[in-house]
Amino acid sequence: MIKAFISGSSGTALTPEETAFFREENPWGLILFRRNCAAPDQVADLVVSFREAVGRPDAPVLIDQEGGKVRRLRPPHWPSYPPAGTFGTLYENDRQCGRRAAWLGARLIAHDLLSLGITVDCLPLLDLRLAETVDAIGNRAYSGDPATVADLGRVACEGLMAGGVLPVIKHLPGHGRALVDSHLTLPRIQASHEELSEADFLPFKDLSDMPLAMTAHLLYAGIEPEHPATQSHRIIQEIIRGEIGFDGCLMSDDISMKALGGDMRERAALSFAAGCDLVLHCNGDMAEMKAVAEAAPALQGTSLQRCDEALAMRKQPDAGFDPLAAREEFDELLSGVPEWAVG
Repeated sequence: MIKAFISGSSGTALTPEETAFFREENPWGLILFRRNCAAPDQVADLVVSFREAVGRPDAPVLIDQEGGKVRRLRPPHWPSYPPAGTFGTLYENDRQCGRRAAWLGARLIAHDLLSLGITVDCLPLLDLRLAETVDAIGNRAYSGDPATVADLGRVACEGLMAGGVLPVIKHLPGHGRALVDSHLTLPRIQASHEELSEADFLPFKDLSDMPLAMTAHLLYAGIEPEHPATQSHRIIQEIIRGEIGFDGCLMSDDISMKALGGDMRERAALSFAAGCDLVLHCNGDMAEMKAVAEAAPALQGTSLQRCDEALAMRKQPDAGFDPLAAREEFDELLSGVPEWAVG
């Protein structure tokens, strides 16, 4: 029985307690962070250890490898990539160059990940970058223009999938208007439903055919004043599933973030009740992991179908890809972007 949650782990190798926990609770997947990633052979061994513990050689292993400040794999063992905003800057000046660079960046990231056995990347952000957007999002977003975000987001998804890695679009239904960091407190969005529909929701609508998506821990006061999106039945059913039209596998953002209240069991239970297919818990704290596992149901019914359909969309990498030539082209495309836009 697979349980409907994704777990973190505490370090560079599974502890005996973690191995026993994963064997007993059988989470759908594992997510890796900087604390888990010291060197290529070590990461590959960690991935294998998790899959052996759950007894599934194809169990999903996820990571947030966006580029810029959100990159779990870093030099000297792995190459650097710029934040999404860099591709937006390039796109403004030359649409085709921006699209090509975004595709190449994602394709190269997929090459890095698949060499370690990582099969899911929490990329791309489809949030808008507005004047008021909190720095926690900032240049992680492509642009403030919904059409630009949708276009670059789609080519990034295509680049990942061409490399055998599944994308996760985030953060539904849009994080761009947040004024505070949801890692620290709950952002409250005052924009009306109409304003959000005419801008923030549009990139997610355009990419509603993607296999996996992640919610936002934001309170959309003009739509649902009581519960953040992750724990709002109305937001998930009427907006994400209904208006946006996303019918793929929906996971929560990390429920250990401080935007949510209550203990971990309560947080997980509320997220499932609202309609999340999977709950994501990242910090590797064993007591919290056990509480999430207690609240997590068996993966079954529509949620199981969505998860299976998502995994079925992962294909073998395209043949003939030359990572050295791709990196050379990628660097050349970025050579004309101002240095401030690449950091």
